[in-house]
Amino acid sequence: MDVTDKRDRPPQAEPISARHEVIEVRIGDLRQLFNAIDPSPFHERDLDQNAEAFIVGWARDLPRKASLALVVYVDRSVAPQEPAIVRDAVRAYFSHRANCTRQNLRQLLRIGRTSFLIGIMLLAASIGLGSLVAGAFPGRPFAEILRESLLIAGWVAMWRPLEIFLYDWWPISNEAALFDRLSAMPVQVVNTQISDSKLSVGPATLI
Repeated sequence: MDVTDKRDRPPQAEPISARHEVIEVRIGDLRQLFNAIDPSPFHERDLDQNAEAFIVGWARDLPRKASLALVVYVDRSVAPQEPAIVRDAVRAYFSHRANCTRQNLRQLLRIGRTSFLIGIMLLAASIGLGSLVAGAFPGRPFAEILRESLLIAGWVAMWRPLEIFLYDWWPISNEAALFDRLSAMPVQVVNTQISDSKLSVGPATLI
């Protein structure tokens, strides 16, 4: 009978299956993965900017619907509890990034709705005023020029809300979805001192 307390057992590595697209990072020390000047406890730190850019950039190059996984190769021994700490920290960081990105999206859409109301009122006013000028001075060139100028000004007022609703919102939405996928991915930490001889293709090195 095994009487070992389960709490003393190191956590098992998360399985990574063939369906996962694996992002591979190689570092000298786990501290390289996190922001060195962040005063938070190790498991609550932000990722290092280079590490985040590397992971996110690799993920962007993968199919949008692919399941992601992260393997961190470390050139030193790894304590039994460190893989779980790294996994939780990476997931928490990208979950926070997803929430912040969605907050930015909601703020952008609020600006878009306000801008649209302002723009549509200005467009209606410019059309109405232009019609009044053209009616008051029929056949006068300056009246036609003024009417067209007011119409152009009205459409210029609609430029920003149209830009938001046609182009600006969906890249931010895609970014939030990418962070969601990164926050749910399995994370493994591998000691290269043990596994180097088994690697057929070396992972990318994060400097």
